[in-house]
Amino acid sequence: MSDSMTPKEIVEKLDQYIIGQDAAKRAVAVAMRNRWRRQQIEPEMRKEVMPRNILMIGPTGVGKTEIARRMADLVNAPFVKIEASKYTEVGYHGRDVESMVRDLVKVSFNEIRAKEIERVADVADGHAVETILDYLLPNNDAKNKSGADEKTRGRKKKVDVEREQADARIERTRAKIREKVLKGEMDDREIEIVANANPSVTGVFGAVDGDEMMGMEMQDMLSRILPSRRKSRRVKVAEARRIFKQEEAEKLIDEEAVNKTAIERAEQDGIIFIDEIDKVIGADKGGGPDVSREGVQRDLLPIVEGCTVSSKYGSVKTDHILFIAAGAFHGKKPSDLIPELQGRLPIRVELKPLTRDDFTRILTHPKNALTRQYKLLMQTEGIEVEFQTEALAAIAELTEKVNQTTDDIGARRLHTVMEKLFEEVSFNAPEWRDRKVVVDPQMVRDRLAEISKDEDLSRFIL
Repeated sequence: MSDSMTPKEIVEKLDQYIIGQDAAKRAVAVAMRNRWRRQQIEPEMRKEVMPRNILMIGPTGVGKTEIARRMADLVNAPFVKIEASKYTEVGYHGRDVESMVRDLVKVSFNEIRAKEIERVADVADGHAVETILDYLLPNNDAKNKSGADEKTRGRKKKVDVEREQADARIERTRAKIREKVLKGEMDDREIEIVANANPSVTGVFGAVDGDEMMGMEMQDMLSRILPSRRKSRRVKVAEARRIFKQEEAEKLIDEEAVNKTAIERAEQDGIIFIDEIDKVIGADKGGGPDVSREGVQRDLLPIVEGCTVSSKYGSVKTDHILFIAAGAFHGKKPSDLIPELQGRLPIRVELKPLTRDDFTRILTHPKNALTRQYKLLMQTEGIEVEFQTEALAAIAELTEKVNQTTDDIGARRLHTVMEKLFEEVSFNAPEWRDRKVVVDPQMVRDRLAEISKDEDLSRFIL
């Protein structure tokens, strides 16, 4: 599995998408390798090895979330990102902190279930095709007639021959139609089918914002009480095949096994990214509204320390979930967090603000570089785009300048700048087919002059 990659290999993979921030990359790489190391230890000691949770400190747009998300994708781990600030009004209209663990298990369940459905897809599709054939060939008169003959005439041997001949004719007909269905030649033909039509319990009664556990229990109870409804409707063969394939796949997978695997995967491999952790630090040590912020920290503490959370899929232990907290900490310090929470985030890495050189590399080096994205987008309209090196330097210089004179939003500023740069080209692209657009320093200066002069960029920020 990819979780056996060495720290150096993980960093090399992250380098393909994220520029700089080597300290943060090394920290998450070591955390992932430690998970693999823990699995190699004898079971008795394995449960004693706790994850080294990480606190990332740095301004917005420098790659905190991207590093965590890319790393989770790299090692195929369940991942959720939550904002700590949304828990500051629990009891009014916020959510309880345990919901982050339930969200993680839900992500894990969906991923496992999708893999199981994919595993049985071919078998389910075969069953779906046979069901469609039953609708296309509902008349089995030959069989029924054979049975009647057997009863009324008593000529067993002749009846057996007639039954075999009828069965052979039916099977030949089914085989011909089966081949047409498999080739898609009958996709547009309409048939009347009977399929499940149970509405989602959540959709009917709505999500419960307050006591989520009570809401889940009510939904499960209603799902068991409500009978399974099947509804007759006319659909095309292609749609019927999709509906029956989904129904058959759900019959073939073991939901209990999926639940168990999902919980185990969330417990052992799950990653929860807590953004804006600095927003739950009170402005002062006094009373007032900021008391709720320290309350959120104290609510987070048992989750990060290790506890058991109830979910609709079963009980989930958080002891070995990796928590990565992040915040800009403008005017605040990590030491302003309550001491108990600080102790549960032992690995601290500081991410540096992006420089002009970083912006230049971000434009060209990553696999998903913005310049490559715009080239591919314009290619769909038949337009070839070429970026001159000097133009990229000019874009990076302008991005750095704007970040310095207004709010520093890091690499996100590049999206603002690039969108403004390509505004005219994007608008006129359908009429400019077969043209070549060369992005040179002059084009950068002309198109971005308004941004460089106007320090209020609110109408350009996407």
